Amino acid sequence: MCLGIPGRVVETWRDQNILMGKVDFNGVVKRVCLEHVPEVTLGEYVIVHVGFALERVDEEEARKVFEFLDSMEQLDELKVEEA
Repeated sequence: MCLGIPGRVVETWRDQNILMGKVDFNGVVKRVCLEHVPEVTLGEYVIVHVGFALERVDEEEARKVFEFLDSMEQLDELKVEEA
């Protein structure tokens, strides 16, 4: 099963004209492609799947999804450090 994980956008930049950003997943920060949500602003929440932000969500929805995934022990992949 494929899951989208909610995270908060903490930084954005363009890399070869592609919108990129750092997204905070409850303390774990990952580099993410934001090109599918070009209207996103710092502090907003997005749903991320395999390194791509697919949609914006409000903070309450992000919290609920994150808590559910945590209770199901589906967040282990976030704990692996990036190379």
